[in-house]
Amino acid sequence: MFWKSKETKEGEVKLPGPKGIPEFVGRYMVVQMKMDPNWVWTLKSVVRPAGKKNAFYCRVFAEGQVAQAGARVKDWTSLDEHPELLLWEGYFDKETGEVRPEKLVRPSNSSG
Repeated sequence: MFWKSKETKEGEVKLPGPKGIPEFVGRYMVVQMKMDPNWVWTLKSVVRPAGKKNAFYCRVFAEGQVAQAGARVKDWTSLDEHPELLLWEGYFDKETGEVRPEKLVRPSNSSG
């Protein structure tokens, strides 16, 4: 079928593309981090499952910064190569409302 995107390898999860930031994360950034709400709600995020239902790891970025860097964010893994574009990275659970910042970026293995 021509409209299907690339098949994922067996055992891989197809990661969603960029969307507006999750409400829990946005609230955390505004209330806990004292960021400007008008700016926070313009940001985008990518998520990946965190191992339990309704729990996710989240990366937040500004589309303008990504464009200026000449990068393109397709999904979670797109930002592995551009950790400098991350404004917030962490975990959130829709069931419990828990939000916690975490540094999830793996160090690059490439030497160069």
